[in-house]
Amino acid sequence: MVRSLWTAATGMIAQQTNLDTIANNLANVNTQGYKTHVNEFKTLLYQTLQTKTTTANGERKPVPAQVGLGVRNSAITTIMKQGNMLASESDTDFAIDGKGFFALRGSDGNTYYTRNGNFQFVLGNNGNMLANSDGFPVLDTAGRPIVLNTSYILPDVSVNKYGELCYPDEQNQPQPIGITIGLFQFNNPNGLEKLQDTLYAQSAASGQPINEATSNMVEKSSVIQNYLEGSNVQVVDEMVNMIVAQRAYELNSKAITTSDEMLQQANNLRR
Repeated sequence: MVRSLWTAATGMIAQQTNLDTIANNLANVNTQGYKTHVNEFKTLLYQTLQTKTTTANGERKPVPAQVGLGVRNSAITTIMKQGNMLASESDTDFAIDGKGFFALRGSDGNTYYTRNGNFQFVLGNNGNMLANSDGFPVLDTAGRPIVLNTSYILPDVSVNKYGELCYPDEQNQPQPIGITIGLFQFNNPNGLEKLQDTLYAQSAASGQPINEATSNMVEKSSVIQNYLEGSNVQVVDEMVNMIVAQRAYELNSKAITTSDEMLQQANNLRR
């Protein structure tokens, strides 16, 4: 009976983590570039009560008697499915159609990756730098911050589907100016380390970033100006998952209550 108390307790802890993940998904339903997180569970150790070779009368028994000792969260995976394209009035808002990530230079000098293309130009000492809302520079295909000198009229700057920054010529036709927004892919994007502000960091599990501009091994992504990629959270699915998690939590709580009552009954046998 004590075993059932601890087993049910592990179930309650696992479902609490599951509910925490679901709540985070719902909280970020309107966050640009957010990807849904899903809990995965695994069983704990099994305790062998009787081996498959022994029975009460000494005969061979093909199946052992093993009882499980509970459950735990094995991982929280990220669903990298494409989110909806949301129209934007800003010329420096970009969405990625494909598997690529934008690259940003953090304040610590490290490179981070994101699907959130909510950018703007920031005036600095060297010119107008393309950056995210936190001021992190957006990197080009060579890993350098994207900076335009002050001779460019920013409202006239456009970006084509290849991520090339364009500026109108004498005939008012947009022409590439030699700067391309960098897009990077990973062999295992689920292995990326999740950070705040919809940022991801490279890890051993994700592998090295693959530069789409220099690699022919990946399918190229497209950049869509005046659009942002919305969250891929499906509210209806998350509500159903929340109900399932709540019911599982209640059942594990009931198992603890039942085990406690059975222990009380066993203690009353002495009277």
